[in-house]
Amino acid sequence: MDKKLLDILVCPITKGPLIYDKDKQELISRAARLAYPIRDGIPVMLEDEARRISDEEYEALKR
Repeated sequence: MDKKLLDILVCPITKGPLIYDKDKQELISRAARLAYPIRDGIPVMLEDEARRISDEEYEALKR
């Protein structure tokens, strides 16, 4: 994921920052508790395509 692109992307729902998860190839919004997939190097910033973050994942992100 390009650092410059990550700096300008925000969650489409909360307009808040995103966290890049390299292993899962996702952009995570803590505020919305959603993980947006990255497919073929392109972030899919659609709520319908995002997955809900579990309580365990959410707690781990707070650390």
